[in-house]
Amino acid sequence: MNEPEGQRTASGQAAKERRLYPRYTVEVQIEIHIEGTTVPMRLETTDLSRGGCYIQLMMPLAVGLQVQARLWLDGYPVVIRGRVATCHPNFGNGIMFVEFEGEARELLGRYLDAAAT
Repeated sequence: MNEPEGQRTASGQAAKERRLYPRYTVEVQIEIHIEGTTVPMRLETTDLSRGGCYIQLMMPLAVGLQVQARLWLDGYPVVIRGRVATCHPNFGNGIMFVEFEGEARELLGRYLDAAAT
């Protein structure tokens, strides 16, 4: 298992950050559709970045599942296709964003830029 961010290894060196984008602790309404199902899951993110998000679920999804995520940014729906990247039993999932529909990438970027200030 990887060490938490900022912790030091036995040799005293800081663990390297693997994320490409900074993440922000923001609660955003999200609707997850698992590929091949018709029933959405309506949740909130616990953190969000340009590359993905984290959602809390008592019964998390399996790593590798393809999903469609609809984020509600300032009341506007943004659709992104993603893949379940991490699974923490009894806690939640990390979702990696793979494909952005329409202006989703730009809208997410603007939303996160505003959240950073």
